[in-house]
Amino acid sequence: DLTCKLHVKNRFVSIVLKNRSESWLQNPLRSVIGELELAGFLCDAPAIDPENMRISIRYTLVLIVEGHGYFKDKLGTNVKVGPGDVILVFPGIAHAYGPQDATKWKQVYFVFDGPQFQLWRGQGLISPEHPVLRLGAVLYWMQRLQDVFKTESSGKPGEALRAIGRFLNVLADMIAEESDFYKQSVNDIWLEKSLRLLGSHGPTGWITPQEAAIKVGLNYENFRKRFVRLTHESPGRYQKRTRLEWACSAIYQGDYSLKQIADALGFCDVFHFSKAFKHEHGITPSSYRRKIRGL
Repeated sequence: DLTCKLHVKNRFVSIVLKNRSESWLQNPLRSVIGELELAGFLCDAPAIDPENMRISIRYTLVLIVEGHGYFKDKLGTNVKVGPGDVILVFPGIAHAYGPQDATKWKQVYFVFDGPQFQLWRGQGLISPEHPVLRLGAVLYWMQRLQDVFKTESSGKPGEALRAIGRFLNVLADMIAEESDFYKQSVNDIWLEKSLRLLGSHGPTGWITPQEAAIKVGLNYENFRKRFVRLTHESPGRYQKRTRLEWACSAIYQGDYSLKQIADALGFCDVFHFSKAFKHEHGITPSSYRRKIRGL
């Protein structure tokens, strides 16, 4: 089986998706703000014929994990899509998408609806005029989407609301990232690679911003200025923030000590990790762990 993995040292932040389809949602989740009907990972789904377009009654989000293909709709959109692209399908608009030729095709999908999503559409945050988001960093977004269901099903009244809230948060981050980063000229494609380099734990540890600059073919000063102009934060700040977001996930999972997490994220000791975590999140890692465990 082909296995996709997002590695951080000791594998405490990982996604393992084997070469098979799987459902992430056993039953629909419904709340006053919206509904999640279906979600999961799909391998080798057949393409939708552009000559026989499909019309959905709900919204669908499709993150392309592997493969290259197309997206077309009745509004005139006709674009090529590939890994890291997100397709937003809107209710009532005929559309078609899928792999070209015999290419492999893997996707994460969410089917959803409800007043919050309709509000976002009315405000133009999501729009059928802009149905494809160019995000990149496919493993990162896979994990974010899978984390929508990071708590076990308990049947409690607030469970659906929390899950839908997490999905809204991911969708908002996707919209913001695409808007801030990827509506740039083709000369700024280097940024996607930079984000991936700075946000990934490699076999020898965390790459420095200076090393990332070399890998994308820029001198550091030029690299830093362009990075700040497009992201509104320095490369070092982006990397630190990303590491601390992963720290939250690691603490939530609860299988690793704070020292193990500090070591894995490249901090020299627990003191510096705790100090950075509190500065970023307003709470110490120990307090955060007690809080999420209800202690």
